[in-house]
Amino acid sequence: MARGTAHIGNDHYTTRIEVGGHALVGDEPERNGGGNAGPAPYDYLLAGLGACTAITLRMYADRKRWPVEAIDVDLHLTHGDDGAMLVRRTLTISGAVDDGQKARMAEIAEKTPVTLTLKAGLRIDTALA
Repeated sequence: MARGTAHIGNDHYTTRIEVGGHALVGDEPERNGGGNAGPAPYDYLLAGLGACTAITLRMYADRKRWPVEAIDVDLHLTHGDDGAMLVRRTLTISGAVDDGQKARMAEIAEKTPVTLTLKAGLRIDTALA
């Protein structure tokens, strides 16, 4: 499974992150007191969901040999009418695919691993070293 680390010193709020052998930077925008040196934590959450959605749909289209040229995933973290947080996800599928194929890909998007994890909730156990 995935593994990562995050380190912050006295910087407000630049954080060094390492996941999967990749070095990333997280930060807060200036309006929140950060230096905007990298994406904010919710930006990374959307990035993971977007990447998982796009990759899964590309795999599915390739397996079906559908003529999908590109898949764009637009994500917006917002609040629903009930005040609960919600992600609005819009798929744009380019290529010579029909409405039925696009509809099937939208169904598959609802079953991607990160989508299912977020919808189910995720247990987090915290310990001190």
